Amino acid sequence: MASKATNLLLAFSLLFATCIARQQQQQNQCQIQNIEALEPIEVIQAEAGVTEIWDANDQQFQCAGVDFIRHRIQPGGLLLPSYVNTPILAFIERGRGIQGVILSGCPETYEYSQEQQFSGQSERRGERLPFDEDRHQKVENLNEGDVVAIPTGTTHWIHNDGNTELVVVVFFDTQNDENQLDEYQRRFFLAGNPQAQSQQQHHQQRQSRQQSPQITRQGRPQQQFRNSNNIFNGFTVELLAQSFNVDQETAQKLQGQNDQRGHIVNVGQDLQIIRPPQTRQERQQYQHQQGRRTRQEQGRRGGRSGGWSNGVEETICSMKFKENIDNPSHADFVNPQAGRIANLNSFKFPILEYLQLNAERGELRPNAIQSPHWTINAHNLLYVTEGSLRVQIVNNQGNSVFDNELREGQVVVIPQNFAVIKRAGEQGSRWVSFKTNDNAMIANLAGRVSAISSMPVDVVANAYQLSREDAQQLKFSQRETVLFAPSFSRGQRKASAREGFGLSEVLRVLF
Repeated sequence: MASKATNLLLAFSLLFATCIARQQQQQNQCQIQNIEALEPIEVIQAEAGVTEIWDANDQQFQCAGVDFIRHRIQPGGLLLPSYVNTPILAFIERGRGIQGVILSGCPETYEYSQEQQFSGQSERRGERLPFDEDRHQKVENLNEGDVVAIPTGTTHWIHNDGNTELVVVVFFDTQNDENQLDEYQRRFFLAGNPQAQSQQQHHQQRQSRQQSPQITRQGRPQQQFRNSNNIFNGFTVELLAQSFNVDQETAQKLQGQNDQRGHIVNVGQDLQIIRPPQTRQERQQYQHQQGRRTRQEQGRRGGRSGGWSNGVEETICSMKFKENIDNPSHADFVNPQAGRIANLNSFKFPILEYLQLNAERGELRPNAIQSPHWTINAHNLLYVTEGSLRVQIVNNQGNSVFDNELREGQVVVIPQNFAVIKRAGEQGSRWVSFKTNDNAMIANLAGRVSAISSMPVDVVANAYQLSREDAQQLKFSQRETVLFAPSFSRGQRKASAREGFGLSEVLRVLF
């Protein structure tokens, strides 16, 4: 009895020590002295597109517990169905398409049949359904500016039904509580043979990984596309055939062993899918039909209070999975001379409360500045979609850990509470940010509503060794709130471009 108690105590001690060590390791990963602009280190080729993968071993990604990839899907391409062990936020950077998100246990509400009266009877008799019949869960039209939220372990697929390349950037929160596997992003394919056409293209700038081997994740499965088959490949053909009630030849095709197309396959533009209407007239007609169908259904159930609904189809199954962050109604800060910023949080996009994630869309006019600030309760991954953005990031020791230009397609991680300032280049800039809190909040350092302007004048004067008059000027001279229009001459701008993005120059503009 004593030995059992001792063993139990040792087990609990080991578990506790492991949890503490893991927490300390995660905290140490954010002791960052230098941050770099990141680009993809791998390009995975497939039949109808490529997937570009950033280095999840980079210290920035480890600190924030995130991962990042970019899909480039050619017209007619289909990103094969898969699911991931982390929640996902995706942003449609360019192009258009269709996406399906398969929720376990939810009904297939999109259906079509030329023989409606026949389908129910044939299913009950176990007969084969007619070829002109289909039903599936709802699909969504994807357009530029859409943010798509996908819960952990949820099957999803994307089809490019447009005439141009569809570019989708995907953010993974690997330290989310929903991920109970490990700290890695793992993709499970339901179809195809992802390793068939994949190839690796290393970039030369990833020297930081070699310089800091003690902070890399050992054994990180970077080969998520290159060395993987779909999950049916691990089952026996016999059991698959019995499970799906099909012949063994069909079961073998499920395994995809002879499929050489990779993870993005060419299916052309004639993919037969029951989809939502696209034109305004079609949408109005669809909404009218849906409203009439809902009223008829409520009448059959005896009104709203009576009936047999269990609530599932009214919550999870009817949940909204996409929101267009470029919609002007989402703008939270607007300055016609400087730009605008839109935050997509759980109040505007309720599913984000479940995912514990947040998205931000920013746009700055040429040489405009966003107020220096810090994010109170989240890490922040910043991805530039257009133009260039000069960024400075400062840690808790007051040291600059990043002072450089971010170009289109580059990424930088801004750890929680690190101070940051952004200024657009000569052509302006647009970006999208992903944050690890569904209601991420920022605190501004300059502007009409900021830490400095909210302090008493005497506190400001004594803190910075200023006269009371200078302290008042520091508090009240900047009348804009978050987005600051450029306020210096063309000659000063050219000089600043030659000399760099100096802190003293920025302070003159801000205050």
